[in-house]
Amino acid sequence: MNIGVIVFPGSNCDRDCAHVVSDVIGQSVYLIWHQDTSLRGMDAVILPGGFSYGDYLRTGAIAHLSPIMEAVKTFAKQGGLVLGICNGFQILLEAGLLPGAMLRNQNLSFICEEIYVRVENADTPFTNHCQPGQVLQIPIAHAEGNYYTDPISLSSLQAHAQVVFRYCDKEGRVTPEANPNGSLDHIAGLRNAAGNVLGMMPHPERCSESILSNTDGLAIFQSIVASMTNRSSTLAF
Repeated sequence: MNIGVIVFPGSNCDRDCAHVVSDVIGQSVYLIWHQDTSLRGMDAVILPGGFSYGDYLRTGAIAHLSPIMEAVKTFAKQGGLVLGICNGFQILLEAGLLPGAMLRNQNLSFICEEIYVRVENADTPFTNHCQPGQVLQIPIAHAEGNYYTDPISLSSLQAHAQVVFRYCDKEGRVTPEANPNGSLDHIAGLRNAAGNVLGMMPHPERCSESILSNTDGLAIFQSIVASMTNRSSTLAF
């Protein structure tokens, strides 16, 4: 399977994602420069974390105008799998591929720590290797991860099971103390209505191999491979 990792000026987790794709889950990976205009041959695409364009205007506000994003939008509309991690999530919001927006963290500070998220929807191409209600320990590193959307959109997200991850404590309890950035409804990750685009603030690529003493993030990448394999098998008929 071919997985593309988009590289924006300021990306700093692109190589981490590429390492997991190639060396941990054994798939072909391609680093795609933001000025490229084609995703031809890709089975899935990852928008990695980092500080695209230095976050000088607003996180993702400049990156979503990069030439490659038109190809990403087309790819997503055609059903291609798109994963946005941290800054990648922010870019997906700015591009309109996911609903809502990111605000500054509630404490107005950059946060870099291990947190817990609960799997709210295990029936997605990104979480099929997880169990419903499973608690994952995954690092975060962001200053603008405070997710917000209007009440009507939030009701729609809830009604259509588009919330995939919620911040929680170690036991899976969704409490105010377990919400590191003040995100509305404790949202740590969500999918689009079609289910093929996922944005998440935590960094699964930073906890996907035993040398890091945590493999909770590996399930996300394994799920993508399983989804692509099933899709290829279906197309073969």
